[in-house]
Amino acid sequence: MRLVHLSDLHLGYRQYQRLTPGGINQREADVARTFTLAVNRVVAAAPDVVVVAGDVFHTVRPTNQAILHAFAQLGRMTQALPEAIVVVVAGNHDTPRSAESGGILQLFAQLGIHVVDREAKRLAFPERDLSVLAVPDVPGPRPSLTPDPAARYNVLVLHGEVQGMLPAHVAIADRAAVEISQQELGAARWSYVALGHYHVHREIAPNAYYSGSLDYTSPNTWGELYEERISGLPGKGIVERDLDTGAHFFHPVPMSRALVDLPPISARGLGADEVNERLRQTVDGWLGGIDEKIVRLVIRDLPRHVARELDHKAIRDYKRRALNFQLDVRRPEVLRTQAAAGSPLGRRPSLTDFVRDKLQSRTLGPDVEREELVARGLAYLREAENVPLAPAALLDA
Repeated sequence: MRLVHLSDLHLGYRQYQRLTPGGINQREADVARTFTLAVNRVVAAAPDVVVVAGDVFHTVRPTNQAILHAFAQLGRMTQALPEAIVVVVAGNHDTPRSAESGGILQLFAQLGIHVVDREAKRLAFPERDLSVLAVPDVPGPRPSLTPDPAARYNVLVLHGEVQGMLPAHVAIADRAAVEISQQELGAARWSYVALGHYHVHREIAPNAYYSGSLDYTSPNTWGELYEERISGLPGKGIVERDLDTGAHFFHPVPMSRALVDLPPISARGLGADEVNERLRQTVDGWLGGIDEKIVRLVIRDLPRHVARELDHKAIRDYKRRALNFQLDVRRPEVLRTQAAAGSPLGRRPSLTDFVRDKLQSRTLGPDVEREELVARGLAYLREAENVPLAPAALLDA
């Protein structure tokens, strides 16, 4: 019994102001094309079961174009795999805020797809000796997450957060209604747990995974790219799981548009001409170029007076060539370590100020992301500050 797991399609996602010749937002068209490529991979895998773990659309009221594309591609998949069981659950982006409002996902039931979008439902397929517990991301009570003892294969499909497993910036930026502990999840009891909501492919247990999104559609695109890089992932994709052997495969899906996070530039101690030269070398030296790509370049420790003298003509040209060119300029952090005589503005730096300043100024290797280093350093400091002091009797012993 082979299963394919995908999630977080976010069809209808829009970003930037570029339009296709047909008048569609370019990023919406990119995400649609990526989904087409993902369906190609699903069809090629020819699984017995396909599960979509939520967020089919980016908004609860998607555009007609997004609905038509989803219907056409899911229809193509069900026609190519007539014997496959297909299950779709609703994610937080698919779920209306009002209980009286209906969602669009039930449209796909016409294709023979099992859609679960209002409340959790156990789907039984006795001819396959399979049970699927589908849990959409909707507010309110949910059933006990227990397998069906009568079925040989038990699959849990859930869109939500597994407590403690998502980076803080993800949970804050895009809160799921369903939050579940590792204990309640009980991954070991299931043949497979297919999770949706987190956009980076991640193992929660040996048989429980977030498949990740199909394209870069989260509020923190560059954070996603960084997480994939440090995890050794090739990018976005779909999961194939053999429920008999436990064999697990991550199949990358080609991106419709490349994202390029250029090596950051440190402007500490440099003049405008030197910064402009480094900017030019960084952009022009990027293998494959920046044309029609989504690009970010971070310049750190750039004072205002130097920023004013950047080569803005060259920057405008980069913005014209790329689909989007983001120049992320970061000022030097001013840390007042000593008050001037009689000045009320001075203060002694706190330990947090001191640690942040040291981490932002120290020399790093090319594989170390300074933002992540600073964030982790300050997080460890907070943890240390929260450790209770030992009783005085023990300290004196």
